[in-house]
Amino acid sequence: QEQLVESGGGSVQAGGFLRLSCTASGLTFGNFNMGWFRQAPGKEREWVSSINWNGGTTLYTNSVKGRFTISRDNAKNTLSLQMNSLKPEDTAMYYCAPLRVWPATPYSDWGQGTQVTVSS
Repeated sequence: QEQLVESGGGSVQAGGFLRLSCTASGLTFGNFNMGWFRQAPGKEREWVSSINWNGGTTLYTNSVKGRFTISRDNAKNTLSLQMNSLKPEDTAMYYCAPLRVWPATPYSDWGQGTQVTVSS
């Protein structure tokens, strides 16, 4: 059974940094393009970033370009998101997901997410 476990969230001040991780099991991780998504209170879930199956191609939503870096380690079934220069508007629950359609259409199964809170 497919399982995605996100971790690494926390509370930081604006300008700070966090590194999120997503560990996958129950799927052949290296076969999937992967994405990070986030959902702020009262808002729709939105796409943040994607990485193709071998890590050779990455994409970012405009609001995080230059601040976030997505990466993956297929040997460890792990997806990461390095988040620098965090802003209060980055506050959200963050989720990882395998992509059904590149670059931003996920499969519907979600993990529990990890909460990121950025204070001004």
